Amino acid sequence: MAVSQAERAPLQEEHSRPDRGGRGALGLPMATALVMGNIVGIGIFLLPAEMAGFGTVSLVAFALVSLGAVALAAVFGRLAARLPAPGGPYAYARAAFGDFTGFWIAWSFWITTWAGIAGIAVAWTGYANHFLGWESTEGRAAVALAGVWIPAMINLLGVRVMGAIQVISTIAKFVPLVLVAVIGLFFIDPANYGPFNATGGSLLTAVSMAGAVLLFVYSGVESASVAAEKVRDPRRNVGRATVIGTLACSAVYLLCLVSMMGVVPSQELAGSRAPFALAADTMFGGVFWGSAVALMAVVSGLGAMNGWMMVVAEMPMAAARDGLFPRFLDRVNRRGVPHTGVLAGAVMASLVIIGNFYGAADAFRSIVLLATFTSVVPYFFSACAQLYWLATGARPVSAARLAVDAVLAALALLFSLWMVIGAGAEATFQGVIIMLLGVPIYTVVKARRERERASGGVDAASAGGPVASAVE
Repeated sequence: MAVSQAERAPLQEEHSRPDRGGRGALGLPMATALVMGNIVGIGIFLLPAEMAGFGTVSLVAFALVSLGAVALAAVFGRLAARLPAPGGPYAYARAAFGDFTGFWIAWSFWITTWAGIAGIAVAWTGYANHFLGWESTEGRAAVALAGVWIPAMINLLGVRVMGAIQVISTIAKFVPLVLVAVIGLFFIDPANYGPFNATGGSLLTAVSMAGAVLLFVYSGVESASVAAEKVRDPRRNVGRATVIGTLACSAVYLLCLVSMMGVVPSQELAGSRAPFALAADTMFGGVFWGSAVALMAVVSGLGAMNGWMMVVAEMPMAAARDGLFPRFLDRVNRRGVPHTGVLAGAVMASLVIIGNFYGAADAFRSIVLLATFTSVVPYFFSACAQLYWLATGARPVSAARLAVDAVLAALALLFSLWMVIGAGAEATFQGVIIMLLGVPIYTVVKARRERERASGGVDAASAGGPVASAVE
């Protein structure tokens, strides 16, 4: 639907705000490392065990999800070129469809980020406990909480420190990860792959369920667009970082799945909390190589949570600047870090971890499916925004790329719908309830803004933020 000029809060130009200490700090390598580090977190180290439970049909799901992820990456790249504002999916939804849609997308994505951090932390405990051995419920919860708060403290030191650690952790995990997966190709036994469809249900259901879990390990494809304000030359580099990072991760994922599922018998792999360490021990014998892989997974998980801690604060900050989220989320420390957003995200992730360790039977799967549902809502609206601008010409559209952009946006939209189905009824129900809880918050924030505007405390020009510079 069209959005009137009055509904689009006037936004200041992106570079009109004072430098907060992080603008343009991430060049193409760091932006690509942010995307890759957020996509390839701890999920890949648990993924073979999760996929073994579905059977080799998971490789079919992988191909379909990878196609959808690449389509999403291309769409985010094009959207960032048209609208290089912080907030990513939030910015696109608000610019195309107005304040309420923008708020709901920001709210949904915020849920995704802290739920995703919690999911990474839960999976991370399996590898951290390879060394610690804290297998009680209390011990595992304590390890997971440490995995959340260490990256939070790193983020509070500033975007340059966070970016440097992200590059180091990305290199540290990718090189040995690829090496182990490549070596594993020489140890494959076809009998280890097990049945094609191990779920006992229909093929479509198995593919959809496996796809929903797989989408979690692709979460992060939008990271560079969310942090566009921190990326140097965002019109060019956000798209490049997103596509390069997604393609590289797809190749690594495929290699790892094929290798690990062929090295360890499917039933044994499905029951493992540290499948890569198990595969390394199976290939080489002893415990040294398994410990080395577990250490790699620990570094990978910390790097992923480090990157997500940045993202969990960026979108709420953009929405707070535009008057759609509570103002305290726009506060930054002297290093330019939205510290209240980082701390709020860490607190919410901690609550999810505690709730799931003492409630759900399968904490990782429960968190993953919830995060999958809430993540595809922003993806869906981002694809819709792209189609809206392609159809109306409201944003710059290249005639030469019109057909390609339209096809990619349509694929991303259909992919998002499919992932909602794959997330399942329980995760969808939980996600809808949590999203609806955001509506009263929007009501209170909007009412306060309207009162201030009516009293002269806030004028139309100051109500907006960097996101709206792209609306005009």
